[in-house]
Amino acid sequence: MPWDRLERREGSLGIPLPASTPWEIVEEKAEVIRPAFDELIRQAAQGEVFYNDDTGMKILGLARANPPPAEKEEAWGAKERTGLYTSGIVSTCEGRRIALFFTGRKHAGENFARVLAERAQKLPPPIQISDALSRNVPKLERKLEILWGNCNAHARRRFVQVTPNFPEECRFVLESLREVYRYDAEAERQGLSPQARLRYHPQHSQPVMDALHAWFLAPFAEKKVEPNSGLGEAISYCLKRWDRLTLFLREHGAPLDSNIVERALKKAILHRKNSLFYKTENGAEVGDLFMRLIHTCELNGVNPFEYLIALQKHGAELAKNPAAWMPWNYDPALPPAGTSQPPA
Repeated sequence: MPWDRLERREGSLGIPLPASTPWEIVEEKAEVIRPAFDELIRQAAQGEVFYNDDTGMKILGLARANPPPAEKEEAWGAKERTGLYTSGIVSTCEGRRIALFFTGRKHAGENFARVLAERAQKLPPPIQISDALSRNVPKLERKLEILWGNCNAHARRRFVQVTPNFPEECRFVLESLREVYRYDAEAERQGLSPQARLRYHPQHSQPVMDALHAWFLAPFAEKKVEPNSGLGEAISYCLKRWDRLTLFLREHGAPLDSNIVERALKKAILHRKNSLFYKTENGAEVGDLFMRLIHTCELNGVNPFEYLIALQKHGAELAKNPAAWMPWNYDPALPPAGTSQPPA
């Protein structure tokens, strides 16, 4: 809830609470719980699968600092970046899910590179799932192999958009993808391990995807579809990225899509609708900090409200051993502050 809206609501209840007061409280508490935020990044970097994407955001202080358009090219050069974004990264590690958010000028791939800088070198190559935009790919200073897969939900969406003009053709594509998703849901229902899932998908989903690939090739070979039509562009999108769209058939643990990070970014989008902007870069950083901890709690079935209270009560223990105070170590039956030891 925006601070000015909270001020008006409190005022209607007879409570004189300036908008600056809750902000000062939140900013003060952010420093107490910052060690948990830093530890989240470190542990997220060790993940097996990463999902990343970004959405537009506005930081009022940076927007006002921009020179007028006529001065931009002279002052900054033609390639200076002016956009502002919130990047979302979801990491899965040993069955846990960690959500990270970064707001500023950097794209999702650049923020992903910042996270991977904390990754232990001895670990195997991670899997990255995103849409096909090049700005989602990290450019790393040290050599690190990444298994990049693309999101089948994004590919599917292109056919949904042109269904009114090509109903029969799109029906085949959508029904084929529905069958693959049904197999994936069945593998999850059975609780298959990543290795067992990798055996399951080639047996059941490979024939469906092979038939779909052959169907994509046929219209162009037979010249039944214009490449620049809506259907032609959707087919070309899939053919150019076929290896990345079918990574789940070759790598254990590779998911079909990046929907988990799309859902995570809904929190940033909701904030954008409610508050319109962050006022300063510091405000954006504080917002990202709380959003990371809250959504990570939600992804791991932990009560975020109780968890944040526990971090504030046990700030000294948190600073000494932040790894022991991650959401999955949180014990709701903690004794009062000053009498407890960090949870096992």
